[in-house]
Formats: sequence, C-alpha cells, structure tokens
Amino acid sequence: MRNPTDLSRLPAPADFDYSVAAINTVTGPYRNPADFGPWSYQRGLFLYGEYLVYQRTRNPAYLDFIKGWVNSYLDADGKLNHGLDTLDSMMAGNLFIILYRETKDERYKRAATQIRERFDTYPRTKDGAFWHGSTRQWQTWLDGIFMSMPLLVRYGQTFNDSEYANNEAARQILLYAKHSNDPKTGLMFHAYDESGQQAWADPVTHHSPEFWGRAMGWYGVATVDILDMIPQDHPQRAQLVAQLQQLVKAYAKYQDPQTGLWFEVVNRGDVPDNWLETSSSAMYTYTISRAVERGYVSKDYDKFAQEGYRGVLASITRNPDGTIAMPNICEGTNVGDLDFYLGRARHTNDLHGLGAFLIMNEQLRKSAVPSGVAAARE
Repeated sequence: MRNPTDLSRLPAPADFDYSVAAINTVTGPYRNPADFGPWSYQRGLFLYGEYLVYQRTRNPAYLDFIKGWVNSYLDADGKLNHGLDTLDSMMAGNLFIILYRETKDERYKRAATQIRERFDTYPRTKDGAFWHGSTRQWQTWLDGIFMSMPLLVRYGQTFNDSEYANNEAARQILLYAKHSNDPKTGLMFHAYDESGQQAWADPVTHHSPEFWGRAMGWYGVATVDILDMIPQDHPQRAQLVAQLQQLVKAYAKYQDPQTGLWFEVVNRGDVPDNWLETSSSAMYTYTISRAVERGYVSKDYDKFAQEGYRGVLASITRNPDGTIAMPNICEGTNVGDLDFYLGRARHTNDLHGLGAFLIMNEQLRKSAVPSGVAAARE
C-alpha cells in the first residue's frame, strides 16, 4: 500500500489539470512541431487527445502544434507521402479531418480523401474484413478497427460520404467480432488469421490464443465513438450496441477489484508474471463511462468506470515542474502467446498510454470525484 503522505502519487486536487500536465509532458518540450517525430498512429493518438483538450480549454497553442506537425507531412497540394499499406498508418489521418473542420483549408480535405480512396483498393479477407497490413496477409487485429474506422466515419460526416462510410464501419466492426469473440468470457482474442498459417493461429478457429488488454481497448473506444456518429436508424446499430454491451460486461468482470485497473492479459490475473497495464485501463474506463452516458449499458456499470479512473490517476506521479509520469504502459505489440505478452517492455509516458489517458480524462473529469482528493488537500 502506498504511503498516504506521498501526495505526488495520490490523485490531485480538483484544480490540477491532468490533461494539461500530459501535454506539458509530451509536446511541451518541442519548439518546432515538425520535430515531434514520424507519421505514426501513436502520435496521431496523442494529438487527437490534445485536440480534445483544445476543445475544452481553447488554448490556441494546442491546435497550432497539431497543425504544425501535420503540415510537416503534407506537400503544397495536400498530398501525404505515405504508402498507407497498414491500417495503423491511417489513424493520424483523423487530424486532417479535424483541421479541415477548424480551418476549411482544402489541403486537409485532399489529404483525407487520399486515405478514403485507399480503402477502395485495400486488401481484405475473403469475407471482406480489412487485413491489418500488407505484410499481415489474411490477418485481422482488433487494433485495426480503431486505426481506420472512426476516421472513415468522420470522413463520411464531413465530406458527404456517410452511406459508404457508416456501412463499411459497421461491417468491419461486426466482421472483426465474428472472428475474435469468445462466447465463454465475452472477451475478444487479439487477432485472427484467415489462412491459418501463423504459428499463433488456432488450427480450427484461426484466432490467436490470448486476450491482450490494449487490443480490446482499441476496439471498445472505436465502437462507442462510432455509435455516436452513425444514425439511430442504421440497420446494424442494434448489433453494434449488443457487441459493445458484451464487451463492457466483460471489462467489468475482469477489473482488478483492489486497484481498479486491468491486467496485460486480461483474464489471467492469477499468473504471477502478469501485470496491471495502464493504457488498456484508460481505454476500458473511457469506453464504460461513455457507454453508460449514452445509455448503451446500465448506470450500474458507472462504478467500474469510476474505479478505473481512480486507479489510473493513482498510478500517476505528479512532478514539481507540472509534468506527470504514467507507468506500466505496454510497448507496441505483435500477436503472440501468454509469455510473449507478459514479457513486453513496460514504459513510462509511452504515447499509447498518455494518448489513451487524454481521451479518458476528458471524458471522466466531467463527473468523477477521484478518491484521494481530500487527502491531497490536507
């Protein structure tokens, strides 16, 4: 148990803005946004979270940073010099749509359209699910739903392409569920290989063997966000809600009751080498909270979101310089067996974690009262 006098490890007083602290930690040190690093979903994730903070605070520096980083990857005509050969490579394209909505600069529309048109030729399994990447032939990874489908639906909303975008997104969410759902636990296997050739593929079902935490986090965040964007009368909406309900119920079942967090391999808390992972915990917390708020699940599930929020905040160290340290974030991960996942490196302030944290915090800070606030004030 933590020493209650160590206030840096307790949730902060109500006037401490964790989201601002996360931005100070990650993008604050960069004078030139172009130096932030390569085009990647990790940076796209964090900057999407930074945009959510901009929407609340209206701090122009946040939007300027996003714009500066994105502009460094576009030519004068708005072309992105990238092959877009993985679903991962598409995620940061959400920023094109955000910036177009903010500025009406046609370059961002052209860049977003470049990604939209890639879906027309992007490889699929025989039943129509998008491959995770050109070097991941015949494979679907749950991660891919977050990397591609919210972007597609946002594109449809913004550029009058919703009929295709909404139908494709619903189709992909349900196809991935078909291949990854586990009826016994309600959880979802990380990946599926239609060819059955991968060493990790079950010889009968072709899915991978374990329930990796962040994979289900990506999928949950994407699904609950897409439900916000598609029409109430969409023909597959009820199926999407049912899939989300299944996942939220499973999240709740496997939450660690002592910390409010979730394990790296979600259902194997009994394994000594398993560990509590913070990026997936932030994603689950967000998804549950949003599902409760939107009425997709009972309000009884809110307690799991509140415990998750308190658990994530309690894991974070506040530094005197206004930055934070978020530990136990799993590095980027392939598909594997139990030992593979448990052996992944654990990082502090990895963008997978702090990006997920921003999304969670902007949702939960509206209503949550973290435990430890009173202690931190005393």
